[in-house]
Formats: sequence, C-alpha cells, structure tokens
Amino acid sequence: MTSHLTRSPIALESLLTEVQARGAVVRAFSWAPCVTDRGERVTEIEYSAYDAMADAEIERILTEAAQQWHGVRVALRHRVGRVPVGEASIAIVAAAPHRAEAFAACRHVIEAVKRRLPIWKKEYRVDGVRPCATGLPDGSTTP
Repeated sequence: MTSHLTRSPIALESLLTEVQARGAVVRAFSWAPCVTDRGERVTEIEYSAYDAMADAEIERILTEAAQQWHGVRVALRHRVGRVPVGEASIAIVAAAPHRAEAFAACRHVIEAVKRRLPIWKKEYRVDGVRPCATGLPDGSTTP
C-alpha cells in the first residue's frame, strides 16, 4: 500500500495520474496554510501523525467515497512535518464520469479527514506557537 502521507511538497501531477481515466471529469482540492480564522498571520504549520493509523483511516475514507459514488476514483496526500505558507498541506483529486460526483467525493473526503484523521497540527504564527485542536473519533486532541 502506498502511503498517503508525505514530508515532501505535494506533487499534484502524481495524484492526477493516479485517478486519470479517459472521459473522466477531474476535480482537485488543495489547502495551504495562510491566516487563521481569527485573522492571525500563520508562518507555517507543523503536522504530526500516527502514520500507520492515519494511512489506514485514509484508505477507509477513500473506499467509502468509491462505494458511495460509483465510478469515482479518489487520491489524497497529506503533509506531515513543517509546512510553510504557500505549500499545500493536503491535496485531494477525484475523477468521475460527471463533475457533480467528483465534487461530492472531494467534499466527502475532506470532511471525513477533518473529523477522523489522527493528525495534529501546531500553528507557527508571527506572535508565537499555538497547538490546534484537531480530532480523533473519540474526541481526544493530543497525540
């Protein structure tokens, strides 16, 4: 099984190659750190994870998407380690016969990742470091 986690910048082209098919509509979602929802300037974010657990959960999420939207292929990479502003923390691409299914699958995957993935983040801001509460299914927020 290929790891869905990487310490290197995410290569969107390789994800596109994983899902590309003749006659498919491809949609991509990517997020890069910038400013917090409180308007504070972020310089970088550090992600930590239980790699094996995170990879297994990502596999479950991708399988759910494939089962829910017939004919959809989805690929995902999530960064771990320090990610500077301007570099993607996560990228999701979906290919489907129709754009509605590709968009729906992308949305399902990012929402499931946000709720279920055992990855924690620490924001490095201009005014200091702040651990961020991210979640595990049991509601815990510390690794």
